[in-house]
Amino acid sequence: MNESPLFRRLKDYTYPQLAMLAEEIRETITSVVATNTGHLASNLGTVELTLALYRVFDPDRDIIIWDTGHQAYTHKILTGRYGSFRSLRKKGGLSGFLKVSESPYDRFGAGHVGTALPAALGMEKSDELFRISRNIIVVAGDGAITSGMALEALNQMKDLGSKIKVIMNDNGMSIGKNVGSLSSAMAEMRLNPFYREIKGDLKNTLETMRLGGLEQFLSKIKSGLKATILGGNVFEDMGLNYIGPVGGHDIQEMETLFNAIKEIDEPFFVHVVTKKGKGLEYAEKNPTRFHSVGKIDPESGEKLFDSAEVSYSDVFGRTLTELASLDPSIVAITAAMPDGTGLSGFMEKFPARFYDLGITEQLCTTFAAGMAISHSKPVFAVYSTFLQRAFDQLAHDVALQDLPVLFAIDRAGIVGQDGPTHNGIFDIAFLSMLPNMRVLSPSSVQELSNMLYTLLLKKGMEHPTAIRYPREAEIISLEEVLSSMKEIDLWKWEEIMHGEGGTILATGSMVSRSYEVALKYGYSLYNCRSIKPLDESTLEYIFGKYDTIVCVEEGIKRGGFGSSIALEAIERGYTGKIDIVAIDDCFSPHGTRDEILSELGLDARGIEKTISKLRGEKNASDYGIR
Repeated sequence: MNESPLFRRLKDYTYPQLAMLAEEIRETITSVVATNTGHLASNLGTVELTLALYRVFDPDRDIIIWDTGHQAYTHKILTGRYGSFRSLRKKGGLSGFLKVSESPYDRFGAGHVGTALPAALGMEKSDELFRISRNIIVVAGDGAITSGMALEALNQMKDLGSKIKVIMNDNGMSIGKNVGSLSSAMAEMRLNPFYREIKGDLKNTLETMRLGGLEQFLSKIKSGLKATILGGNVFEDMGLNYIGPVGGHDIQEMETLFNAIKEIDEPFFVHVVTKKGKGLEYAEKNPTRFHSVGKIDPESGEKLFDSAEVSYSDVFGRTLTELASLDPSIVAITAAMPDGTGLSGFMEKFPARFYDLGITEQLCTTFAAGMAISHSKPVFAVYSTFLQRAFDQLAHDVALQDLPVLFAIDRAGIVGQDGPTHNGIFDIAFLSMLPNMRVLSPSSVQELSNMLYTLLLKKGMEHPTAIRYPREAEIISLEEVLSSMKEIDLWKWEEIMHGEGGTILATGSMVSRSYEVALKYGYSLYNCRSIKPLDESTLEYIFGKYDTIVCVEEGIKRGGFGSSIALEAIERGYTGKIDIVAIDDCFSPHGTRDEILSELGLDARGIEKTISKLRGEKNASDYGIR
């Protein structure tokens, strides 16, 4: 990183110059995100907060940890990445999240919320061992504060003698609207009439502090008086000094406050109120829609390259809503992702059967188990990468008790520009290892709809079941999909093409990518929609007929679908060739979905290369030709 960090020059700026810089940063973020995709509204809300923070604290020495990258684009711009910011989320460019290998100022890598406080506590205790003295600051969103690990860390701070400064960026939402009692309490702090009345007093108090009233400020804290800038609340009960709410777009106000707490060797919880989408009218009006965006017109916010494509998420949400109108026992559960998982329509139509439990995947899983054991039909819609957080609950609360919970696992496989923290490549492996668990993978949006229809209305679920589907779309109308819903044999593999040369066993998104290759080599192609259990009768036929089998899946190789086929082959004494096209032992980088699939050999060319090698053929790449 050759660029000199901009934060080192911030103290030389006047406040009017800082306002101009904030505007320039917002324009840069908007322009880049509109072109490259990314998190827009949340990053627009933290511009002044970051400027104030980096005028007071020293990122060269102090540890400043941002919880996820949803709010850290200004941090990237100020820490030596302004010149490369236009490479954001492009293959080989800047990550959209925090990445320790990208910059020494990204103190802890993050893509999932709630990790900053636990990591900060660990860093603080390590500093004590090595007698290092520096400030440790955590910037966490109000949604992140309500997640399990963050609350566990807050609960430990007093007993550990922590002096961490927690800056809570409160914009009233995570991706969607925040939920839960703690969120409501913070909203009350933010919006109650008392705060509005004393806001002027707060500014006066901060000005007094700036002019030398620090001793008086300390006295108020020590005596526990409920002064205008302090209030009794859950954070004080945890042993933290609560300050706020403070205006998150007033640099001078925040700077004064940060300078004061910097000198105090005690833990602080600073409640900073920001506006998600600040400075961009369409993002301010609809912060949920513009939390994360594809390619848009930066002036209007309108989507570019819009088409008639329908995503798996859209089909899942609409199908579940239709089925719920026929069966009142169907309920939907989400972990703060109603829009991303396609459940907004369900939420509007069946509010009494919709449960958003915030960023709490563990809670959602066991909550679903409780509903299932009480005869409801719970469907937990969750991104694959986030379900990883609930493995213990999957194992002990759902699988061990063999409860019929349906997991609708969105973003399974490679997600593209969100990168390794968001790729859902482990779900086949960790779900398949659990007794009683069933795992399905549709090869099309129609098959996804058929699976939901069959499970929830026709066959009934007797065991925990997961349906994993990719971040993809097809050109088809939702109405056509819904009108074509039908019952299917979930556990029977479908022969797409018959051939004599060998066979390709493909799952989910890999079925369509294997078609042309199977046609070229005269191979049979099976849509292996049931990953667990395996279709044993079809597999017995395949073992007896073909001496070459290629398994293709969009997931990690070790422990995946192909591994299950290989184990079955050993047990049955199969003597033919088996190869597995899957993701090897790696965390793949970010880039477009097609770029990463190609790099991993999970496109038609990669599948063809594997078959060529099995046949003893030479590929152009073997001669150094690309």
